[in-house]
Amino acid sequence: MATAVIIGNGLFPRKEYPRYLIQTADLRVCCDGALKTYLRNGFPLPDAVVGDMDSLPLSYRKRYADIIFPESEQEDNDQTKAIRWLTNNRTDLDTIHILGATGRREDHTIGNLSLLMEYERTYHLSERGIRADIVSDTCTAFAITDSCELHVGEGRSISLFSPDNSVVIRSEGLEWPLDHVVFDNWWKATLNRANADVVKLTFSHPALALIILN
Repeated sequence: MATAVIIGNGLFPRKEYPRYLIQTADLRVCCDGALKTYLRNGFPLPDAVVGDMDSLPLSYRKRYADIIFPESEQEDNDQTKAIRWLTNNRTDLDTIHILGATGRREDHTIGNLSLLMEYERTYHLSERGIRADIVSDTCTAFAITDSCELHVGEGRSISLFSPDNSVVIRSEGLEWPLDHVVFDNWWKATLNRANADVVKLTFSHPALALIILN
């Protein structure tokens, strides 16, 4: 099985772990606006550059034409186009790490994080055996869709978001239990902390949710 990284045009990672993910990936895909920064940081030529190419200079488009895969539609952002390109072109993926998805603009950050849940709804990644996450210098974020156990380590900061205000999530291993939380605003289950190595979440029904670990 193969691991892919997608490089977005947010803050390029500086810390060792996210850069290690780039170095060790089997497949590297840049969103168009990220290519210049990616190459400037000394990484090898990516396998693909995906996006509408609106933020990639013409000189780059000519120089790297053989790895550029343009998508002109504006309904989806470049991160989503990169996910779609990967899932359409590779059947051996088990992991997709998205880097450079946060920072610079808060609206882009919120949108990109929430898209992790949309990818589960649209591309059924977990059903296909693909784990997708967003990794930055400060956090790891991923979507869940049902009851699960998270091996996070005692003391880990954890926040949970869900767009489904009908779901009831019972928790074990959190400092502040989620049992009575109504998910009708973003802050409702943020800034929690694991008081055990394993956090157990039990959903009343399958629902989309986003986990952010700091």
